[in-house]
Amino acid sequence: MGELFRSEEMTLAQLFLQSESAYCCVSELGEIGMVQFRDLNPDVNVFQRKFVNEVRRCEEMDRKLRFVEKEIKKANIPILDTGENPEVPFPRDMIDLEATFEKLENEMREINTNQEALKKNFLELTELKHILRRTQQFFNEMEDPSLLEEASNLLDPNEVGRVAPLRLGFVAGVIGRERIPTFERMLWRVCRGNVFLRQADIDDSLEDPTTGDRVHKSVFIIFFQGDQLKNRVKKICEGFRASLYPCPETPQERKDMAAGVNTRIDDLQMVLNQTEDHGQRVLQAAAKTLRVWFIKVRKMKAIYHTLNLCNIDVTQKCLIAEIWCPVSDLDSIQFALRRGTEKSGSTVPSILNRMQTKQTPPTYNKTNKFTSGFQSIVDAYGIGNYREINPAPYTIITFPFLFAVMFGDLGHGLLMVCAALYLVLRERRLIAQKNENEMFQMVFAGRYIILLMGLFSVYTGIIYNDCFSKSLNVFGSGWSVRPMFTGDNWTFKTLEDNRILQLDPAVPGVFGGPYPIGIDPIWNIATNKLTFLNSFKMKMSIILGVIHMLFGVTLSLFNHMYFKKNLNIFLGFIPEIIFMSSLFGYLVLIVFYKWTAYDAKTSKDAPSLLIAFINMFLFNYNDPTNKPLYTGQMVIQSLLVVIALACVPCMLIVKTLVMRRQHLWRRNLGTHNFGGIRVGNGPTDDEAGIIQHDQLAQNTEEEPEFNFADEAVHQAIHTIEFCLGCISNTASYLRLWALSLAHAQLSEVLWSMVMHIGLSSGNFAGFIVLSFIFAAFASLTVFILLIMEGLSAFLHALRLHWVEFQNKFYTGQGFMFMPFTFDNILEGKFDD
Repeated sequence: MGELFRSEEMTLAQLFLQSESAYCCVSELGEIGMVQFRDLNPDVNVFQRKFVNEVRRCEEMDRKLRFVEKEIKKANIPILDTGENPEVPFPRDMIDLEATFEKLENEMREINTNQEALKKNFLELTELKHILRRTQQFFNEMEDPSLLEEASNLLDPNEVGRVAPLRLGFVAGVIGRERIPTFERMLWRVCRGNVFLRQADIDDSLEDPTTGDRVHKSVFIIFFQGDQLKNRVKKICEGFRASLYPCPETPQERKDMAAGVNTRIDDLQMVLNQTEDHGQRVLQAAAKTLRVWFIKVRKMKAIYHTLNLCNIDVTQKCLIAEIWCPVSDLDSIQFALRRGTEKSGSTVPSILNRMQTKQTPPTYNKTNKFTSGFQSIVDAYGIGNYREINPAPYTIITFPFLFAVMFGDLGHGLLMVCAALYLVLRERRLIAQKNENEMFQMVFAGRYIILLMGLFSVYTGIIYNDCFSKSLNVFGSGWSVRPMFTGDNWTFKTLEDNRILQLDPAVPGVFGGPYPIGIDPIWNIATNKLTFLNSFKMKMSIILGVIHMLFGVTLSLFNHMYFKKNLNIFLGFIPEIIFMSSLFGYLVLIVFYKWTAYDAKTSKDAPSLLIAFINMFLFNYNDPTNKPLYTGQMVIQSLLVVIALACVPCMLIVKTLVMRRQHLWRRNLGTHNFGGIRVGNGPTDDEAGIIQHDQLAQNTEEEPEFNFADEAVHQAIHTIEFCLGCISNTASYLRLWALSLAHAQLSEVLWSMVMHIGLSSGNFAGFIVLSFIFAAFASLTVFILLIMEGLSAFLHALRLHWVEFQNKFYTGQGFMFMPFTFDNILEGKFDD
């Protein structure tokens, strides 16, 4: 159980791996994921390391697989993922894998090249088919006399009589439909109006063989006279990327050419279908093993990258690595090394040698699917120092509880529990689906946090007796409805004539004592409900906050005891716990005392706790408006304030002076003898010899110079921060009261302004209206009260843990243990 409350004990170890078995040993270590390799070649360029060629070969194989994956996704073929975790291939298998991937890539590129050429040829034939069809229509239209007259105007008027029949040259082609207006204007300007353009849209969209997109094009034919205009027209067509095609002049030739084009299109379509079928078969076969190939290649790359972190001895027969690993997993690591040696066929075993070091080990907290979410909350604030108290086990309870104090509602809590149970019960299926939505992944990772928050919200909702802003009348009311009203018992006329009635709390009710559980449902219809809940929830917030902070200060004691910092215990923890208990612990006690000491009859004489607490600091005990709570209050409160103030110099001055004294004592290890008399404040000669022997045995470094001013300033900052933090942090817990009231009031407003409207009508039309109003009520409840209010309460609970609780004992300045593991490979992630 010790590892649950404190990070794992780590050790630095040295690995001696034979060159023949190093690959298999690292592979086995990656499977168990319990070691973190250190880089023993930090000054060596990544391109100068021993296994750089193998890493490049793996990267090249990975590139080819990504190319194949892209083609598979382009073809909309599902990639089979059976969840198989294949073993790492041996180094000799790399050649076979490279040959397989090279063949697959070449085959796919050849298929793509052929398919692109066929599609390009198919596009050209299709365009030519449309040109022949449209140009025949153009020529038929040109036989119209009015069009012949318009074409004859293209000639010089002085030569009309000398030219016998009109013979115009023409070019035909295809151009993008969006370029037609600009193309027409350019022809008119460059040719000065001496050309005749006819164009018609192609009804069907055509496929671009390069991009695969569908494009819309138009057929055009341009009539002109002379070679000069012909050259200009062709240049303009080239500039606008128009495709020009040969078009016969006679109708018979165009008809024969169209028949030949249609035949070629049919033949080409058959070849295209066969090519696509072949490509589909190749991709479908690759899709079945693509994930397995990815895992194998990336595992190999990770192994070679890890081997590059090792040193190689002068004989080139042994690799030396340094690893961080948990002490509790040393046996598993030894077994993994033994399996790796046996798998490689080597007869020389690998050696694991623990090392003594003064370097700070990484922090490693073992988690499971339940505790990982709470550990992530703690790690988001900061990775804990090595072997420091881990707040995560306590956060499992305190975090959802503080959330529920702010979110307490039975109905909302049940909705949250149902949503969390869906994620928990179907977690295997949801993990297998591998939803890549970032928001869903974040919610799914915190499914157990949401479940506990919902369960605790159900509990606090029962305590508040609040369900969608309505109270549940389970046990009836504890208030008596039989008090005297102007000397007579209440009657129905009394209820009719008086809109507001006041119940006497001094009259015993049904239970004759406290309500069995939660809050009496009669408060739901009381006019002073908010006043009562204000007082109740404010005091509850202070009580929970002080207990939470005192628990945090108490946890610091276990840190001091573990690290054997006795000075921090006597001049740190003890003054801190006394200071907080004397002031704010006392405040909690008098809250409970007031609840028990005063009943309904004497509550009018109860003093104000806030004024009493302020007068406690001012030593003001002559306030006639605020009577003392108990006998001897002045003596006890004055003593508590004096004790609390006396703790401040202990933390501020005494601790710094003692630290300076200890530093001088350690520095002056020897003593001076004058005439046999020992002079000096250091230890005796025997003590000095023992200390020197211990230092040599532990090979400790020279102690850094003690700077009294720096230590004094640091201690002053810490003391001021703690003393003022006790006040500000206690006030910060009032957010429990504020958000709880805000949530309850918002829920009540939503009910009265939305749902109450639909419930006010009792006929059939009201039922129809109620259906729509309930849909609006449910939507607003989910999006505002559950999501927005839940997120707000979550963030405030997070702040209370990070700032008010963890700063009492948690430093959070360590660095995370990042083991070499293949788990991220299986999740489709890879990070060197």
